[in-house]
Amino acid sequence: MMTNLFSVFDPTSDVMNLSLNWMSTILGLLLIPSSNWLIPSRISLMWHTITLKLHSEFKLLVGFSKSYKGSTFIFITLFSLILFNNFLGLFPYIFTSSTHMVMSLSLALPLWLTFMLYGWITNPNHMFSHMVPQGTPPLLMPFMVCIENISNIIRPGTLSVRLVANMIAGHLLMTLLGNTGSTIPIYLIPILIFVQILLISLESAVAIIQSYVFAVLCTLYSSKNN
Repeated sequence: MMTNLFSVFDPTSDVMNLSLNWMSTILGLLLIPSSNWLIPSRISLMWHTITLKLHSEFKLLVGFSKSYKGSTFIFITLFSLILFNNFLGLFPYIFTSSTHMVMSLSLALPLWLTFMLYGWITNPNHMFSHMVPQGTPPLLMPFMVCIENISNIIRPGTLSVRLVANMIAGHLLMTLLGNTGSTIPIYLIPILIFVQILLISLESAVAIIQSYVFAVLCTLYSSKNN
């Protein structure tokens, strides 16, 4: 029974206080047949085309330096993981892990911390130069340092909140409309079904866009801090 509106996002099935709903994060690895990695198919070829496109785009964002060779695959993997979890949440009775800050922050915070540590250790002069934008008056420099530091520190939080808020908004709207199905007149049921189909189509687009935005912003943060 749903105690409140947000309880649809709560993990409810557990064994020995371990939430089984989080297994949906790795559920795709169990569903993919082994022949998918050996025998070319339309799905595998389509995904290969998508990864090549993402690789070329992320390479432009990161840069062509040899030190970044192969780093784009980290962001492609991140995009794939978020995209898969976003789409899983569109199916009934499947826990949407991407609507929880635990999931999104555990992806954003380690990446941001790694970028910052690598930048400060390898190129501290470059990191110091980002604290004060070029052309800033000397009187405003202390304030600009504070503002730049705050904007840098909140980056993992904004990444996480953006993903969670966008995924929760559509799910809440579909839940609200779905709960009204038993109370509205029967002649309005086709309209409700049509609106729900439109919302699912919109949420499918949001699932792709948010996973892409998350990966692109992580790539931009990597290029700025290194």
